[in-house]
Amino acid sequence: MSNPKKVAVVTGASQGIGAEIVKGFREQGYAVVATARSIRPSDDPGIVTIAGDIGDREVAKRVIDAAISNFGRIDTLVNNAGIFIAKPFTQYTTEDYAAVLNVNVSGFFHVTQFAIEQMEKNKSGHVVQITTSLADHAVSGVPSVLASLTKGGLNAATKSLAIEYAKTGIRVNAVSPGIIKSPMHAVETHDALGALHPLGHMGEMSDIVNAVLYLDNAPFVTGEILHVDGGQSAGH
Repeated sequence: MSNPKKVAVVTGASQGIGAEIVKGFREQGYAVVATARSIRPSDDPGIVTIAGDIGDREVAKRVIDAAISNFGRIDTLVNNAGIFIAKPFTQYTTEDYAAVLNVNVSGFFHVTQFAIEQMEKNKSGHVVQITTSLADHAVSGVPSVLASLTKGGLNAATKSLAIEYAKTGIRVNAVSPGIIKSPMHAVETHDALGALHPLGHMGEMSDIVNAVLYLDNAPFVTGEILHVDGGQSAGH
């Protein structure tokens, strides 16, 4: 089956940044496979939804199989799914550790393996991770070791994969956000969270969508960690 329309797979797509990334791709004419634990069916014929835990290898396979069976190809994978638990390091439980690794690392590993296998067949493709600037620039008062451990690992994996696949037509990049206005953050926290950024305010979900779409349309860019963080990674 062949289909000239571009196809994106987006994880963590039921709400917030993930849902906005799906919307951004649809506005660009892409077909989308959207997955999350609690995602609901879409009435848009250009969107196929797969509900499940992306850390489960069988779910990841089902997501990629759905892209091929419904749309015939995969052009872009956006590894957006993620868990953030802010606790002092010694207060993390083994359950916290397992949950964060399951989504942030295992979810990336499984679905990216399956996606790249398909991209290799077409000698083209693009993988984008959504990470965090906390991996580069820790913030006092925001305990984030598990985020740094896992999303920092994805930054490193991004560069490694970019070099491994550089001559195959497959690009690999990451978007590293600061704190973004999303359902994760109550409105009454916005002023305090905004003050953590040199620009003095939080980012918008559209900032992340625009960064993903830029990278998807930048054929000479690979191995890039694109910071969309109001200057956090540059300093204070």
